[in-house]
Amino acid sequence: MNRRPEHLTEREEEILSRIRRSIADRGEGLSVRELGAAVGLSSTASVVYHLKNLELRGALVRDGRGWRTCRLPR
Repeated sequence: MNRRPEHLTEREEEILSRIRRSIADRGEGLSVRELGAAVGLSSTASVVYHLKNLELRGALVRDGRGWRTCRLPR
């Protein structure tokens, strides 16, 4: 069963992919700056905007205050 929310933008799909890879490789997500560099966004506010949208749609869950501690729902 696919639990991925519908209507994600290409950028949001790319962000989720980068987070997924980082969690698999390093055991934790990327920082906002690292994530921005990975997807070609220089503004940290733009990255946070996309992350908040993903969180609202249920594609990400934050375990703490920072975005590095986010996880993907099962």
